[in-house]
Amino acid sequence: MSDILIRYLKHYTDASESEIEMIVADIPIAEYKKGTILLDQGEVPEKCYFVVKGCVRQFAVDEEGRETTYNFFTEEQAVTIFNQHSSDKASKYTLICVEDCVLVVGDLSNEEQMYDKHPGLETMTRKLMEEIMGEMHEDIATFISSRPEERYKALVDKRPDLINRVPQHQLASYLGITPESLSRIKRRL
Repeated sequence: MSDILIRYLKHYTDASESEIEMIVADIPIAEYKKGTILLDQGEVPEKCYFVVKGCVRQFAVDEEGRETTYNFFTEEQAVTIFNQHSSDKASKYTLICVEDCVLVVGDLSNEEQMYDKHPGLETMTRKLMEEIMGEMHEDIATFISSRPEERYKALVDKRPDLINRVPQHQLASYLGITPESLSRIKRRL
């Protein structure tokens, strides 16, 4: 499993392989069963994750009890709640394992210690966050400007694995449509 992480981190640094291996040796990797809640809506995040294997769903429940899926994180994706800037550090989202998962677990309380111990890690993290933020901005702009059928086509092009990995009602919520609309779109296409 650490081979996957080493290969991934090489993308974000010019550090030597031995430096990357030392970083990876200090980062815990844990297995979680399907259905495990990593973070509950309303809790203050203490961990961040990186998916080595599996799928994690990000969703929220509103005052009326309706669930909205905001994202699915799969292999080689970072799972982070960006709320450190807000006065209320409580998460607006729940993170749950949709499948059995193998995750790298980052402890936000010792982030500075890890940066001090591994100076290249901070640069890697910054580059990773820049990439994630860029992708998020692009995804949001595309979502806002597209019709449901276009959203589904984009999903098929960009993340086809999700179609068979996650329940259809969650996929519909992620696309901003009803499960019935998703079924109609799939039939038409």
